[in-house]
Amino acid sequence: MVKLSVIVPFYNVQQYAPDTLKSLRANAREDFEFVLVDDCSRDETPDILARAERELPGAVYVRHEKNGGLATARNTGIDAAHGEYLTFLDGDDWLAPGYYEQLVASIEQLGCDFVRTDHVQCTARARAIHRVPHGRRGVVLNPRDAILPADRSTSVDYAYAWAGIYHRRLVDRGLLHFTDGLRTAEDRPWIWKLHREAESFATVGLLGVFYRRGVASSLTQIGDVRQLDFIRAFDQVVAETAADRDAEKLLPKAVRTYCAIISHHLGSIERFEPAVARKLKSMSAVALRNMPQDVLDDALDSMDVQRATRLRRLRRRPASTTGVAA
Repeated sequence: MVKLSVIVPFYNVQQYAPDTLKSLRANAREDFEFVLVDDCSRDETPDILARAERELPGAVYVRHEKNGGLATARNTGIDAAHGEYLTFLDGDDWLAPGYYEQLVASIEQLGCDFVRTDHVQCTARARAIHRVPHGRRGVVLNPRDAILPADRSTSVDYAYAWAGIYHRRLVDRGLLHFTDGLRTAEDRPWIWKLHREAESFATVGLLGVFYRRGVASSLTQIGDVRQLDFIRAFDQVVAETAADRDAEKLLPKAVRTYCAIISHHLGSIERFEPAVARKLKSMSAVALRNMPQDVLDDALDSMDVQRATRLRRLRRRPASTTGVAA
């Protein structure tokens, strides 16, 4: 019986994959498996993973013949996993030795659907601890109760899939898969769905994941059209939340968060290619017009003047059919 399945997508990370795999070895246990998914890398990553399949205890190697993006690669890993519990790691991040044993112990002790953990963000040589924005630790709670308030950072804003562990019953209930094909913001509809539909969760003050920021190949660093998938991701969040039994309570949070993300991208629009920047503006304008307008009005009224003005100006932008296909 496999106790834990660790799903690790890789894409063109030959520089970092050896450190990731070394840290997995330092977490190996006879009842752990490591599902290594290569998303059709074009560098030396496949060779590194093929060697790991032979040398890393518990390694299972799966290779995509076509690049599908992080969400699709994670789904491949979920489908191949056999563990009672599942967790994720990205192919350019790494772990503290023995971390997964502590992680499994925490969810077994708490007995809930999923557990969320803190992490260490690494930018060059700088290290910073990032904590789950939820005050009560080590207590089993209803995930729906951790979505609000709308005007503060909450657990649904801490969307990192690798910052936690998940019971297999979430797979069986259709709650752990990601929206296929999303190339960025794939964690957002996923974390909202977990908090709306899972029955129990907890947060713990466990540190062990080291998240590498500023990687040149990361989509957060690339201003191409794939970045615009955040619009599709948040359209899904708003649509699914609008259909929820507590829509009146939860929609203000979903809409306000969506507005904040749009404003963030507009505020750094110079990093996008010119055609993509135009597409960002036109798609964002459509997204604003498609939101529940009374909820949007309240969200804009609650934001600071700079962001609210930027979004109101965009909301009035005439519809456009030109741009880059997303």
